[in-house]
Amino acid sequence: MKIAVVKYNAGNIRSVDYALKRLGVEAVITADKEELQSADKVIFPGVGEAETTMNHLKANGLDELIRNLRQPVFGICLGMQLMCRYSEEGGVDCLNIFDVDVKRFIPKKHEDKVPHMGWNTIGKVNSKLFEGFTEEEFVYFVHSFYVPVCNFTAAETDYIDPFSAALHKDNFYATQFHPEKSGKTGEKILRNFLDL
Repeated sequence: MKIAVVKYNAGNIRSVDYALKRLGVEAVITADKEELQSADKVIFPGVGEAETTMNHLKANGLDELIRNLRQPVFGICLGMQLMCRYSEEGGVDCLNIFDVDVKRFIPKKHEDKVPHMGWNTIGKVNSKLFEGFTEEEFVYFVHSFYVPVCNFTAAETDYIDPFSAALHKDNFYATQFHPEKSGKTGEKILRNFLDL
């Protein structure tokens, strides 16, 4: 099985690669269109800023490529946000795979810290990514922007407001949290993706 990780100007690609190695998977990290199209599965990770990253994807034709992939695709953190329609981070149009906008967290009370950072639970799971899960599994988040609960929500977390911890539509899967930093729970999610 060939797993490709989209290489672009975003952090966190190495930690995703290490997480896959721990599962015994040698991924190819590439921006090569043919390699991405021929992979069995594609992972689109990301830590960074939406506008800069979208500009980079567009400049390299990766926006069209990702949008048109037919194999299972897994977006992580910024990767998930870029798969949405529009992001308030930089006011940028994104890939529009998920027809929903990315919003900025607005604190409502003094203890609401932004970014939302650390361990939190996911519930209302509804996707093959969460096969074999009990409710209330803990995963690791770091984000200042969020996707509201919508038709594509595959898991929910509550921080300031309920939001989409995961999305799913057709062959596209995505998590706002970092499975590669979420211990055994994260490994199980990555394994479930590899087993799709």
